Amino acid sequence: MQKDREICALICQRNGIRAREIAAELKLERREVNQLLYSSPLMKELCWQDRDYQWHGIMKQGYPHTGLQEFAGYYDTAANFLSLTEEEWLEQLTEGCSNIGRNLNDTRGLFHSFRDCREQMVRLFRDLEDMIGESVLTWEVAFELRLKRSRHVRIYADVLVITEDKIFSLEFKMKNEVDPEEVLQAAKYSPYLEIMFGPNYEVIPVLVLTAVREAFDFVPIGKTDAVLPVCSGDMLFNVFDEYLGFLN
Repeated sequence: MQKDREICALICQRNGIRAREIAAELKLERREVNQLLYSSPLMKELCWQDRDYQWHGIMKQGYPHTGLQEFAGYYDTAANFLSLTEEEWLEQLTEGCSNIGRNLNDTRGLFHSFRDCREQMVRLFRDLEDMIGESVLTWEVAFELRLKRSRHVRIYADVLVITEDKIFSLEFKMKNEVDPEEVLQAAKYSPYLEIMFGPNYEVIPVLVLTAVREAFDFVPIGKTDAVLPVCSGDMLFNVFDEYLGFLN
């Protein structure tokens, strides 16, 4: 997926660029570029072509991530998120979910999970604000990310927290123990998010268990040597410290 990432990043940096220009700048064959642009499912989600055959990115790959609201139920800065009451936030989230085609069937407690997720995120940002300072309030947060504009690609992320150079992809589960399948689920979106956000961000997948307290560990991702952080909601700040090092 490295070429997809490079092509998408170049498109998102420009206000329109043709395939031959992409090929020249990245030193690729034009045929190879065209094949990726027209056949890659993710490119169809993130880019579009105008009548002059110029390619454009739907989302800006930098702060602020203009266009991210096209893929998320809710997207804003941490400061604006914290300024909303639960009902105000839920109203904006449900409207945004409807706009992106997110199923809002509540038969399995969807809205309860939304509220639970918000509670965890409010606590996280308050914890981080106390530990790091007001700079945390400029971070961005997206709830219910969905890339589902075609039958080819299905990427569902519960919450993204976007710092200066990292994307924390948080998968929330109302459980008290680790399920290996859910570890794989939390990890599998990372390569696609790397393409979506570009080379200046490191994507960090995290599994958050909300039915347990004081839990934080690293667990294997399938049968690989890679590991993934798993924590309870009250220990989520520890994951951020692990990668940002603000408690040292």
